[in-house]
Amino acid sequence: MAEKPYQSTGRRKTSTARVFLKRGSGSITVNDNTLEQYFGRKTAQMMVRQPLEITQMASDFDIMVTVRGGGITGQAGAIRHAIARALLKYAKAIGKDEEDSGEGSIRKILRKAGCLTRDAREVERKKVGRHKARKGTQYSKR
Repeated sequence: MAEKPYQSTGRRKTSTARVFLKRGSGSITVNDNTLEQYFGRKTAQMMVRQPLEITQMASDFDIMVTVRGGGITGQAGAIRHAIARALLKYAKAIGKDEEDSGEGSIRKILRKAGCLTRDAREVERKKVGRHKARKGTQYSKR
């Protein structure tokens, strides 16, 4: 019987990413495209790969991602969050990530890098009578 994939969800700004993690050769597919095709920016690609690289599991898993909403940076952040959560599920399933396992636990590594924290910052709405959310009209003395 085939091993079932580890699924998780990640969010950032208005983006939501669903990640399916299964044992494989290290390929990452985002919305039926390769990572390089979907994200032209190297920084976004690095952001997505970060949880895999800091846990030294970059070539252990095939990752299939569906992401929607937001822009490039928000989507990359959402995928990063989802991958980190899926790795945690994997570690828990194989019994590799116990609470008392010391400094080498996957949870501690991901937490220290900030991959498990949901970045809750959202765009502030524009207010009536203002140019932007906070920028008011220019004062004129005469």
